[in-house]
Amino acid sequence: MYKKLYTFLKKIFRSDQLFKYGFNLSPMYRRSVGRVKFVSRDLHIAKVEIPLNYKNVNYAGSMFGGSMFAATDPIYMIQLIQILGDDYVVWDKSAFIDYKKPARSRVFVTFEFSEEEIVNIKSQVNENGRLDLVKYNNLVSAKGETFAKLEKTIFIATKQFYKEYRASKKQQAKLQEE
Repeated sequence: MYKKLYTFLKKIFRSDQLFKYGFNLSPMYRRSVGRVKFVSRDLHIAKVEIPLNYKNVNYAGSMFGGSMFAATDPIYMIQLIQILGDDYVVWDKSAFIDYKKPARSRVFVTFEFSEEEIVNIKSQVNENGRLDLVKYNNLVSAKGETFAKLEKTIFIATKQFYKEYRASKKQQAKLQEE
C-alpha cells in the first residue's frame, strides 16, 4: 500500500518531502512520538527528534525506551530502499539498543550515508549478491549527552540473489517436510 501511494505521489512531490511527511503522517510512526525534522534532497541525511511528553514518559519520569527504539527503527531501511532503488532488496535484519542514561529531555538522532558509502554498498552487493550492513548511531540530547547507542544490521541484496535465496529456502523446507 505505501509503495503504491509513494509511486503515485512521487509525480507531485520530491522524494525528500515524501520521506519526511510520509513518516510523520503514517499512523505506525506517529505512535512512536518521533518526528522526522529534516531530510536532505538526496535522502542521505535524515534527522529525527523525539520529544519527551505524556505519551512516552515512563513511571520513572524519563522517556520510555521503546519510544526511542521505535522512532529510530525504520529510518535506515527506508533511506536505503529509496537511495538504492528497485534493483535491490533491503530489509532490517537485527537491531540492538544500549541505553546509557535516562532521557529526561528531547532526543535527537541523525541518520547518514555518505556518497562513498553508497558506492561501496552497491559494489559489494553487486559483487557478492548480498551484504549485511551494520550501522551505528547515538541518541543524544541537545547538549550532546548520549542517552542510547543504536546498532542496526540491514540486509541488502540484488533482486536476482534474493529470488534465488528465497527459492532455495522454500526447497529446503520442502525437503525437511518429506
